[in-house]
Amino acid sequence: MKRRTFIRNAALAGAALSFPSALRSSVSEKEVRIGLIGLGLRGRDHLNNLLSRKDVDICAICDVDPQAVQIAKNMIEEAGRKVPKIFCRDDYAYRALLDLEEPEGIIISTPWLWHTRMSVDTMNAGKYAGVEVSAATTIEECWDLVNTYERTGVPLMILENVCYRRDVMAVLQMVREGLFGELLHARCGYQHDLRNVKFNDGLTPYGNGVEFGEKGFSEAVWRTFHSMYRNGDLYPTHGAGPVATIFNINRGNRFLSITSTATKSRGLKDYILNHPKGGPDHPNSNIEWKLGDIVTSTISTARGESILVTHDCNLPRPYSLGFRVQGLKGLAEFDHHTQRIYIEGISPSDTWEQMDPYLKKYDHPLWKKYGEVASETGHGGMDFFIDHAFVEIVKGRMEAPLDAYDAAAWSAITPLSEKSIQNNGEPQEFPDFTRGRWINRKPVFALNDDF
Repeated sequence: MKRRTFIRNAALAGAALSFPSALRSSVSEKEVRIGLIGLGLRGRDHLNNLLSRKDVDICAICDVDPQAVQIAKNMIEEAGRKVPKIFCRDDYAYRALLDLEEPEGIIISTPWLWHTRMSVDTMNAGKYAGVEVSAATTIEECWDLVNTYERTGVPLMILENVCYRRDVMAVLQMVREGLFGELLHARCGYQHDLRNVKFNDGLTPYGNGVEFGEKGFSEAVWRTFHSMYRNGDLYPTHGAGPVATIFNINRGNRFLSITSTATKSRGLKDYILNHPKGGPDHPNSNIEWKLGDIVTSTISTARGESILVTHDCNLPRPYSLGFRVQGLKGLAEFDHHTQRIYIEGISPSDTWEQMDPYLKKYDHPLWKKYGEVASETGHGGMDFFIDHAFVEIVKGRMEAPLDAYDAAAWSAITPLSEKSIQNNGEPQEFPDFTRGRWINRKPVFALNDDF
């Protein structure tokens, strides 16, 4: 599409977003051409979902790892699709992919430090950008995303799949129907033992060792270094993203400030010292890790709510995002291990109820429509919705339901938490990435028939 036409259509789509009733995508069988940058485990998750769709042509792929490229190529051929154009020369081979005319949308699933520059280059190339989380690592990068989107008119979508989790969307429905009354507080986080993700022995396909960097595999090649050099909430969006949609952040509300604290760092060192492949003589046992084992942040909003966000990835524990949503009439606490709710005047006095009846009653229309198909995809079906949404907005030349402003606000939690911790918990102000537009912008997430 000509650049002038793209910007005009983007402006029209933006105007439509002011009125949720106008949010209707024509789910046609029109084929859309998608390119993928990053073909590791996460990138191949996206590829697998896209290959299941008849309306998607994978026209180009890129990764610096020839083995990852070969695996992706095999997947495409086994699906009976034509071999796409392949880019694998060096770190910047993706720019040659972006020079192609064919791709209309690009899914970016690369290490964190590449997310912003690749997203900016994608928007500058006039192609929809779908970027994995987090979208940015510094405040400057957050502004880069917003400024590039506003300058080019090319949409960016942050691919935060937990926003589409079935129980999260059911609670979103409860909020929208007033079950909890006026909202006051939420809790969330990323509490997940990732020690086996951050290390491997260089031989096994994933985990079970104490090596990283050049001797690592997959995320252990790059993710572990962040724990060496940074102290903050490094991965906030799985928790904060869903809460942001519930609290209408950037659409009638916004994050105002954050205060963060961190515990001492002991988990990774203890893991190496006591691992069969580690021990006190292993070189990695001498590393002084900077990331506190538990990082706790409190965010205030323009409407007067508080949000407690926890990052806990270096200690032994079951997986949990620890959601709580609380209002004047009651609250819900929900996760894989806890599903309970209390509504004043409905629940027995001072007694928690199981959430199952509520989750069924308030099951979101998107899950009712696509649940059977979604259940066959990754992360309990969430991955279907994030890829479906991206394909549909590219197809319909529409704005993203989770857009550049969301990507910036949610990702800003990381650098702001780092700065707060550096300054003994001093509050840090969130930039207003919408430049005041949050006051009049209307909620759009999950108000469309398809996303």
